[in-house]
Amino acid sequence: MAFCQNCGSPVDGRFCTKCGAAVGAEPPPSGTVPGSVATTPSATGMGDNVAGALCYLLGCITGVLFLVLAPYNQNRNIKFHAFQSIFGSIALFVIWIVFAIVSVTLHVVPVLGIIISATLSFALWVGCLIVWIYMMFKTYSGEKIVLPVIGPMAEKQAGA
Repeated sequence: MAFCQNCGSPVDGRFCTKCGAAVGAEPPPSGTVPGSVATTPSATGMGDNVAGALCYLLGCITGVLFLVLAPYNQNRNIKFHAFQSIFGSIALFVIWIVFAIVSVTLHVVPVLGIIISATLSFALWVGCLIVWIYMMFKTYSGEKIVLPVIGPMAEKQAGA
């Protein structure tokens, strides 16, 4: 009688009735949870989910880096995340310029302008931090999050 290499239960066919793994197939990599989807590492040993999450790490810098590096610039999924990171960084830069102009005009009113400007600055910073962490976490989890305006442009550029 054959036993499943994934969960260890007895198998009477080509597939395990308990976990669904194929009998005679390679065992899953160590450290994976039975039944979970494992990402395949590329030629360099880094999975697509890790490379995609790293595209967001330093914004434009890592986005451009993954578009230039040879094994990653052929992968549509990684190219999408790199372009979305670049476009997001550019959009954030434009938002900060607009905010700086609004902040300078708010400083005409001495105390109230400073309070409003500081509150908006803090809210913008926290919002950007939350979106940045969310994008890295979801991409690392293997999900593809398409941001509202820049996501379709990134898909078009990546050819996805």
